[in-house]
Amino acid sequence: MTKIIGLTGGIGSGKTTIANYFKEMGVPVYIADDEARKLMQSKFIIEEIKKIFGDSLFEDDILNRAKLAEIVFNDSRKLDQLNAIVHPAVKKDFVAWLEAKKNYAYVIYEAAILFESGRYKDCDVVITVTAPEETRIERVIKRDKTNREQVLDRMKMQWKDEERISKSDFIILNDNLKNAKEEVVKILKILNIKQNQS
Repeated sequence: MTKIIGLTGGIGSGKTTIANYFKEMGVPVYIADDEARKLMQSKFIIEEIKKIFGDSLFEDDILNRAKLAEIVFNDSRKLDQLNAIVHPAVKKDFVAWLEAKKNYAYVIYEAAILFESGRYKDCDVVITVTAPEETRIERVIKRDKTNREQVLDRMKMQWKDEERISKSDFIILNDNLKNAKEEVVKILKILNIKQNQS
């Protein structure tokens, strides 16, 4: 049976970079945020979002994601409401994707809020990607063309690294790409040994 490797980390930790390393090593990767973005364009989800957030977030039925992010990252209740719409759709989509990958020993399920959403319970192994806070802040400012204050606000909405680490099987420190890549190789070796023993 295909094992699910949960891959997570705080904003700016570089977990997508790590996910891409696993992909290079031949492990199928499901990026939950990317799939959620696609699913949020579906008619059903658009209607559900309109019910809670109103029509003002849409222009010709196209969601203004920046406006939505501004609302949910400043109001945890609204974030919970959004997650209640999107998470079940992502879960269903992942189940179908997993079925198509059943011949693989492992797949990666990459999600920023793996713990917060409770999805870590569906994983056989969890990897947390970490990086120094300043590095993370700089990465997000550069990537999202945002400011420090907004990044810190988003960080506050997520679990702290210590919390994630306490519930993880493996930790990858992603402050140096070469070392991070070596960690991926090391983890896969350990998992393959365990797979062969079971």
